[in-house]
Amino acid sequence: MHRLLIKHARQVVTVCKNGETLLKGAAMNDVCVLNGPVSVVINCDGHIGYIGEDTEVSQKFEEKEFERIVDATDCCLIPGLVDGHTHPVFAGDRVHEFAMKLAGASYMDVHKAGGGIHFTVDHVHRATEDELLTNLKEILRRMLQAGTTLLEAKSGYGLDTENEIKMLKVLERAKKEGPVEISSTYCGAHAVPCGLTAAEATSDIINKQLPSLKSLLSSGELHVDNIDVFCEKGVFELADTEKILKAGKEIGLEINFHAEELNQLNSVELGVSLGARAASHLEEISDKGIEMMGASSTVGVVLPTTAYILKLKPPPVRKMIEHGCAVALGSDFNPNAFCLSMPLVMHLACVTFGMTMNEALVASTINAAASIGRSHSHGSLEVGKVADMLILDCPRWEHLIYQFGGHDHVIKHVIKKGRVVHSRMST
Repeated sequence: MHRLLIKHARQVVTVCKNGETLLKGAAMNDVCVLNGPVSVVINCDGHIGYIGEDTEVSQKFEEKEFERIVDATDCCLIPGLVDGHTHPVFAGDRVHEFAMKLAGASYMDVHKAGGGIHFTVDHVHRATEDELLTNLKEILRRMLQAGTTLLEAKSGYGLDTENEIKMLKVLERAKKEGPVEISSTYCGAHAVPCGLTAAEATSDIINKQLPSLKSLLSSGELHVDNIDVFCEKGVFELADTEKILKAGKEIGLEINFHAEELNQLNSVELGVSLGARAASHLEEISDKGIEMMGASSTVGVVLPTTAYILKLKPPPVRKMIEHGCAVALGSDFNPNAFCLSMPLVMHLACVTFGMTMNEALVASTINAAASIGRSHSHGSLEVGKVADMLILDCPRWEHLIYQFGGHDHVIKHVIKKGRVVHSRMST
């Protein structure tokens, strides 16, 4: 028995053609689209079993073999979207800070005034694990409705052992209780705690937080994939960042960190030299950093909402792509950038970063999956991969980006591991 048959699709956007797990440079604009009518077969284990023309599939399979059949006439199929950078575990909000920014305050102005990350840290310290989980589940529900089926999610509003572990436990519980798949990132070096110096915070992370995390990883109580550091002037600068990233790597975590957001510190060069899986933000990336990233497998995760909200100069995405970099997209969802919609992120990337719609799709599927080490199983519609996909009610898949803010109308069904987990309300 097969789990699902999707038939009569107008377009099936597989993204990749030959099992690629990363698309770099010009290849990002070469998206594979199968024109219909096309059918997709999902096996009982939630993986794609077959993709082919309707007539071909009907000859190979009988409809009685399927638990469910979805008619996708006049619709398009694309992979489920992958959000490469989020901070979704928190309590409270920072709407008052948005007003401050509109009045001209910079990110660091707010930070120095005790706002920003520290404001959220205070709320997380007071919140229980259950309260954080309740908030997170609502966030994930809304992300799913906007087409996100897999995301990277960070801790980082704890800044001490107890509260960082609390956040990671919340993510662990969410993995088991909801359909959205999560790659967890330990981000204890998100800010320097009040009352400590950067050197003291670095020592605490290396000598207390990481050993505690290692113990929980070894016991199987937690599953964490990545380590992150906010490498920034006046926060964790290059030497401390290197120490923390190396210590995280020693306990088996992949490097996936904040780099070159507000100041150029040559952190991309550091990340590539350490074999980083990904580096995010990159507004201030150097020419040498672009060259090194283009020659490596390190993925550059760019965040349109952050540059937009903080009024930063955009990262040089066109130059990065032209120099062979693999670019991914993330929402940077957090109390400072409250955006749950990857289709909106894709639209902003096209308009403000100069990306093509093909590049934005690649950056939100196979390359974002690569940034968290999941592109062998996610991020494209190919036989053997996990059946995460969106059924779009539109004549061309590009409507998901073109209809600015219209994902709730365009997305007809969200499918996770071959099961329909969200459907648009009938109108």
